[in-house]
Amino acid sequence: MSLSRRRVRAVVRKELRDYRRNASIVLTMALVPLVFVVPLLIEVPTLPASASGVFLHGDPLAYLLGIPALVPAAVAAYSVVGEREQGTLEPVLTTPIRREELLLGKALAAMVPALAISYLIYVFFVVWVELLARAPVASAILRGPVLVAQVLFTPLLVAWSIWVGTAISTRTGDFRVAQQLGTLASLPVIAVTSLIAFNVIHASLGLVLCLGAALLLADTLGWRKMSAIFDRERLVTGTRS
Repeated sequence: MSLSRRRVRAVVRKELRDYRRNASIVLTMALVPLVFVVPLLIEVPTLPASASGVFLHGDPLAYLLGIPALVPAAVAAYSVVGEREQGTLEPVLTTPIRREELLLGKALAAMVPALAISYLIYVFFVVWVELLARAPVASAILRGPVLVAQVLFTPLLVAWSIWVGTAISTRTGDFRVAQQLGTLASLPVIAVTSLIAFNVIHASLGLVLCLGAALLLADTLGWRKMSAIFDRERLVTGTRS
């Protein structure tokens, strides 16, 4: 079944306008990244050259993967319940747009700002380390494989977080509750990335491949599951069947 790009783009534009008008979403997108990056920005320039040995085993950049795990879940939590609260959900669902087009548009609208914020934070942190960290510390942190892993894992985490947030949004009747549940659902991922960052879990090639495959599978199943449960009648009535 073909999807209409025009209708998907229309949904994306509408969702982005709604996000900009929602103070809670704007604050989430602005403040959550600061929670993860500010401690690193403060700590890294003060580290002595001898600290580079620690980073050869750990991966401080993995800590920043909490941003793509957390931000889109909070944003996607608004996608359904937010419209229901505003009274705009029923008019949208009564249009000729297919549910797959509506779901894809909502997912892309959450993915675009989440990816932009995540990558901008990574680039800013890399530049910060290059400019202010001691050379051995910078070399230990900014290793090629680590940077590649960050680039590849970010969209996988964003997609997973969006499906979780959207699923929660379809099952709750209050935006703040959905946002809180989306945040809680992201905590296991944040815990794993933090353990890797502090070398409690060693980030071997095998572990990275397994985690990547698991996220890819979760993203694929998430799309299929959401397409199946994104039922117009149930969403309008607010039932949880």
